[in-house]
Parts: sequence; structure tokens; C-alpha cells
Amino acid sequence: MRAEDVMTPCVVTISSDSTVFDAAEILVSMHISALPLVDGSGQMVGIVSEADLMRRPEIGTTPRHSWLSRMLADGGKSAAEYVSFHSRRVADVMTKKVISVQRDASLGEIAETMAKHKVKRVPVLRDGLVVGIVSRSNLLQALMSRETANDSAAPSDDELRRKVEAAVDKQPWTSAWPTNVMVNSGVVHLWGFVSSNAVLSAYRVAAENVPGVKKVKNHMRPVPPSVNMGV
Repeated sequence: MRAEDVMTPCVVTISSDSTVFDAAEILVSMHISALPLVDGSGQMVGIVSEADLMRRPEIGTTPRHSWLSRMLADGGKSAAEYVSFHSRRVADVMTKKVISVQRDASLGEIAETMAKHKVKRVPVLRDGLVVGIVSRSNLLQALMSRETANDSAAPSDDELRRKVEAAVDKQPWTSAWPTNVMVNSGVVHLWGFVSSNAVLSAYRVAAENVPGVKKVKNHMRPVPPSVNMGV
């Protein structure tokens, strides 16, 4: 799946010559948390979010600095902070370096971008124009759409056993200790010893992800670190 498959296509934007009050009104009335800013040609020049408008003198929420921090503050940085918190032009308070993706970006690339830059949403661009936006919620919606439906032609217990064993055998964490898989009426029973609780859980998850498995009962036990193979 790609960005264009999961994005919200109807993106609300705001012109770069608008005020912070215009932006706040749109955010509140449209129940959204961020607005891409576009210039006269429709090119995106920035983005303004709820966080950008939270610290304002009009409501007494600008940061308070101690006298010592004011004395040691860099003049240029202080001036930039003043503009960001006090300007009524949305272009002065917006985030100019916008993290965005192209419409053919994979969901894996989008999730990696969000995690790397610690953002909750990314605009989707085509030739510099905003054509959509992908949020964390869109990724969850994509996940929900991939839920496996119940198959009327359920596999046999023998087939399930082979598939569970194959799913486990190819993993790097496969236990060196004896293990066994038994299946009865679609319910998988896992027996044996593993090196840790994490491996125990990995066996369960691998079995649960095999199509046709109704339930997994994990009877495995972690082996104490002091016990060696073959003793």
C-alpha cells in the first residue's frame, strides 16, 4: 500500500498571508490539528499546528524565563522566539521545514519518517502541491483493513501443524531445546523449552499469525540460565 491509498485526500489549507486567528478558527471549526500553508501558486511553504499556537500572550501562555536565563540568552534566538510567540502573521509562527512524503511512498517509508522525525502526520505531495495528508490514524485504518477474515475452508490440523513448524523453524530465535507442536480442531498447543520469556512469546505470536489457527495454548517453559544443553 502507498500513501495515495490511505491518505485523506480532502486537505484543508490556509494561505501564507493569513493571521494566527484565522488558523485557530479553522483548526477548531474543522476539528483538525494541523494546516498546511500554501502560497499563491498552491505550493506548500509550511505547516501550522495546534502546538504552534498554544504559547500566546493573548491567553497568558508564553514561556517565562528566569532573570539569569534572560541574561545569558542569545540575542538572535530571543528575537526569533519573540516573533514566533507574538506575531499575528501565521507565516511567522509556522514550521517552515515540513516533513512530507510523495504520493507513491510506501507505508513502511511513512511510518519510518514519522518515527524518525517524531511527527504525527505528513503532507503528501505531487509536484510540490499538497494532494493529501497521512496521519497515524490513517496507518491504523490501513492495519484494520488487513485483518484476516474467517475462511470457510479451514485447513486440516496436520496442515496447520506443518505451517506452524515452518513459521517457527525459519526464525533466528528458534529454540535449540526440544519443542513440539500439536493441533486439535484448529487449536495449537506448543510444548518444550525455550531460552527466555521473549522467545516463549515469539513462538506464540508466530503460531497466532498462521492463517486458520483458532487459538494458541502455550505450554512452553523457559530454561534456567544455569542449565546447559545436553545436561
